[in-house]
Amino acid sequence: MTSRTGQSANRHYVRAAALGTTLALLATLLWAGNFVLARGLRDAIPPTALNFWRWAIAVTVLAPFALRTILAARHVLRRHLGYLSLTGLLGITVFNTLVYQAGHTTQATNLALIAVCSPIVIVVFAWLFSGEPITVRTALALVVAASGVLLLITDGSLGKLVNLDFAAGDLIMLLATVVFGTYTVLVGRKPDELPITAFVFSTFVLGLLMLLPAYLLELSVTAPFPFDLNNTAALLYIGVFPSLVAFYSWNRAVTTIGTTRPAMIYYLVPVFTGLAGWFFLDEPISVAQILAMMLVIAGVAVSQLPTRRSARAPTHASASRGG
Repeated sequence: MTSRTGQSANRHYVRAAALGTTLALLATLLWAGNFVLARGLRDAIPPTALNFWRWAIAVTVLAPFALRTILAARHVLRRHLGYLSLTGLLGITVFNTLVYQAGHTTQATNLALIAVCSPIVIVVFAWLFSGEPITVRTALALVVAASGVLLLITDGSLGKLVNLDFAAGDLIMLLATVVFGTYTVLVGRKPDELPITAFVFSTFVLGLLMLLPAYLLELSVTAPFPFDLNNTAALLYIGVFPSLVAFYSWNRAVTTIGTTRPAMIYYLVPVFTGLAGWFFLDEPISVAQILAMMLVIAGVAVSQLPTRRSARAPTHASASRGG
């Protein structure tokens, strides 16, 4: 009987690990597309407006599916309103607004370079505030993946880092990495009694409400952007995929397998971005960049090798409940 119980628990663990890894990969892939699209919208839609409308669309799309869960969990949501408000403020209101604002004042290479800090911040914060250990393997994976990202950004010529010009947007992006790290750790501490769908929807709504004053202030000093076909299509895509689907997937991954492993998968953002540029835009990829991508993938793969100590228990309420 004990052997059967152990085998069942092991199968449950493997399934949960596979699910969490897949969801984190999906979120990372969608965010990579969002970074490319956001750069294209830099001159068309102001940063706060872009952030406001993406979440307004996400809330509208999710509402019919979340209403029943929200009503059933309303007392639980009320008990954790402070936690939900802080999580919504950091992940919804602040983080993406900072990224879009940084994109207006610095070059894409600098943004990608500073984004390398995100997984490191998440891993360190998870160790400080949630007690997730930083193992030798995790540290090695961080070094390997970060090195690959640096090589990818510089196309194999690290001397390019010396010639980079840093601007105010770089400090904004650095702050964004700290905000995203804090948000991810907060997601990992989600109370078990909160269904994941209710958690996601409530943080979306609270974050959107806290974003409204900033959006109105921006409207008072800038002209409204046109809701033409291109802008509307782009907003619909960002609102559904990099916002709703990606954040739901990321949150579910973190509450299923812990904080560290999804953080390492985040290093694949520049890899996915480079591959998308090659496939859709015919942008060339050099041999050095291919080797750099392989280095990033190797670091991420090492970090995902299963260990019971580093993974969150698969019986976690949010992993088994599903919404």
